[in-house]
Amino acid sequence: MNFSNLHRKDFVQHLSSHHFDLLVIGGGITGCGIALDAALRGMKVALIEKNDFASGTSSRSTKLIHGGLRYLKQLEVKLVHDVGSERAVVHRNARHVVIPEKMLLPIVEDGSLGKNSSSLGLLVYDLLAGVKKDERRKMLNKHDTIKAEPLLATDKLVGGGLYFEYRTDDSRLTIEIAKSAFANGATLLNYTESTNFIYDKSQKIVGVKALDKISNKEFEIKATSVVNACGPWVDLLRKEDNSLKGKRLLLTKGVHIVFPYKKLPLQQAAYFDVGDGRMIFAIPRNNITYVGTTDTVYNQSIDAPQCSKEDAEYILKATNKIFPSVNLELKDIVSSWAGLRPLIYEEGKSASEVSRKDEVMISDSGLISIAGGKLTGYRLMASKIVDLVGKRMGKDFGKSRTKTFRLSGGDFSSDIDFQNSLELYLTEGREVDIPTDKITEWFYRYGKNTSYLIGIVKLLKTSEMDRVFDSAELQYSIEHEMVAHPADFLIRRTGKIFFDRINTEKHLQYLNQLLSQQLHIEDTFSQKNLEEVKEEFKAAVSFE
Repeated sequence: MNFSNLHRKDFVQHLSSHHFDLLVIGGGITGCGIALDAALRGMKVALIEKNDFASGTSSRSTKLIHGGLRYLKQLEVKLVHDVGSERAVVHRNARHVVIPEKMLLPIVEDGSLGKNSSSLGLLVYDLLAGVKKDERRKMLNKHDTIKAEPLLATDKLVGGGLYFEYRTDDSRLTIEIAKSAFANGATLLNYTESTNFIYDKSQKIVGVKALDKISNKEFEIKATSVVNACGPWVDLLRKEDNSLKGKRLLLTKGVHIVFPYKKLPLQQAAYFDVGDGRMIFAIPRNNITYVGTTDTVYNQSIDAPQCSKEDAEYILKATNKIFPSVNLELKDIVSSWAGLRPLIYEEGKSASEVSRKDEVMISDSGLISIAGGKLTGYRLMASKIVDLVGKRMGKDFGKSRTKTFRLSGGDFSSDIDFQNSLELYLTEGREVDIPTDKITEWFYRYGKNTSYLIGIVKLLKTSEMDRVFDSAELQYSIEHEMVAHPADFLIRRTGKIFFDRINTEKHLQYLNQLLSQQLHIEDTFSQKNLEEVKEEFKAAVSFE
């Protein structure tokens, strides 16, 4: 049985008729990471997500696997060491979606980082993260810094530093983890909401009542342990459990805006000083360049954070200051996204000062909640939770196996194997007239699963090749990645809304029709899905 909503009734039946060792609520990277770790140790695992996998914070980050250079300034040495070291692990296990990226740190007069402190900071950063010698930081003089990125403002430029981070697609990484968990025995279901906890006579949680939001039917899931990995929604579940006491969340909003590459044609990804104590990224990616992020306390609707005009203007001002020749305006923005960080509230600290460390909270009912942390550290958080679950169950499930486990699509033994695989798919693609750039795009999205897409193209081949490529990708996502709505495919499986919004918008009706046919969606619901995804596309460039 594939990881597909075509088998949704079977998944619901399995969830409602079995007793699980562990039920995870929340299908972001933390929840899916927990499900994978537990499944690899032999636990019977279930996971439910009220919307789509990665639909919250896990599709709205800066899309970097990075160690958090700025946290050195806050003396978060252990955090930098842990997540810095994890960068290489996550890259090795998913080479197709975690790509080494040189980052330029411009050093300016009166900036928060001077030349000597930047050099020392980058050196410590590399040492803490265990970076290979050939990837360690390189300090540049003013001339070489301008050569690395000619668009930089030169009046106050002192020099720069080059260091390595890893670029990723956060939602792709999440879905590869979810697919891997499923392949190893976990049962995961999106669009399934926990509506009530089920308690035994001693008021211990023994499961949940759940609502299948596709069929609108309720059912129960029984489990020995229940983990709340709901990100920004963690405290809402704690409140339902009457255990919202002690530590609480502080939600902060991070916004990114996207420009056509021709409007911001950077030669080099950069991490630069804004001037108010914050640092933001500018990252070229194919035909676009995106910039972010902000860090402001958020008290509005958790379900639909958006980039405001104030957010966009803040990033525009910072970008135009560091790259003065580009003269960017609001009208140049072709897309945007906003996400919420579920941080642990600390009295007297600003949003930027609050620690990014994760925190585990256990209620009297036995509900285990986890919040905080960084995308990069998902595997460490998962291991911690599964260790705790095993200990509380009084069973020895062994140690975590995820450090050397290759994720779906990422089964490459080495960088050489990675390059050889790409060449193989390029050759296969040419045989059926798939352009090199399309195969390359797919390879850096699906890795070794690209072979499935080439196989679909061979069956679908017609004169309208552009539609064939979209059809092949959508069909694969339906059959193997639990796509249920157009937004799942266009936002979280492919990122087209962020990185190719204008071209993709032309094909919305066709893609929705194709999805509706394959999933047997009635016309009324199909039209509703189309209107919803159109609203998502509008929201990406609507700044109020």
